[in-house]
Amino acid sequence: MSIIIRAWLALLGLVGSAVAFAQPVVVELFTSQGCSSCPPADVLIGELARRPGVIALAYHVDYWDDRGWQDRFSLPEATLRQRGYVRRLEKSGAFTPQIVVSGDTSLVGSNRTAVEKAVAGDRDALRMSLSKEGNSLYIYFLEAWRESMDVFLVSYLKEATDRIDGGENAHRTLKHFNVVRSFKKLGTWNGKPQRMVAPLAELPRDASAVAVILQRKNQGAVAGAASFTLH
Repeated sequence: MSIIIRAWLALLGLVGSAVAFAQPVVVELFTSQGCSSCPPADVLIGELARRPGVIALAYHVDYWDDRGWQDRFSLPEATLRQRGYVRRLEKSGAFTPQIVVSGDTSLVGSNRTAVEKAVAGDRDALRMSLSKEGNSLYIYFLEAWRESMDVFLVSYLKEATDRIDGGENAHRTLKHFNVVRSFKKLGTWNGKPQRMVAPLAELPRDASAVAVILQRKNQGAVAGAASFTLH
């Protein structure tokens, strides 16, 4: 942490032992346990999740749940977020596995070469940091910007293994990584250096980490992100 930033944080009372800076690329996978094409993408997300400088998130959509297998991780919020990308990126429709990199590049989630290329691309990011005190998450926006942006809190489970007894993946054991357990908009950042506080007490009990995504309006490009391990 630079002397200037530390002094600025200290002035606002924001310095804490848990503060850590991050400017990662955000990789969002839309997947389902009921989709036979999805396991290779799930594996790729697991590899990316272990890579420094990447926040990889797996959203389990709910529109596969009536096709022979109920995905215990499916969320209507996941489907809504995917539909938002389909609309803004002008895709013909939702599909699985779909990967969106930095909110602006849509790819087939099992296309490892294309995903790796997108993740390696140069992108600017606004600096953010996170710290935890008690049941509160403190989000620090460390730079000024010319436009306001939406702030999202994502909780996720780092690893899970399930035996699938129906649907397209029947009789398979699937391993999942960074499974999104909740997703909500915290508010709007006004473009000025500041602190935002988010309660953690109501997060799903199996969530082991959180990510905060700073995103341009109308589910535009991701402008910054940070993650924090809860336990």
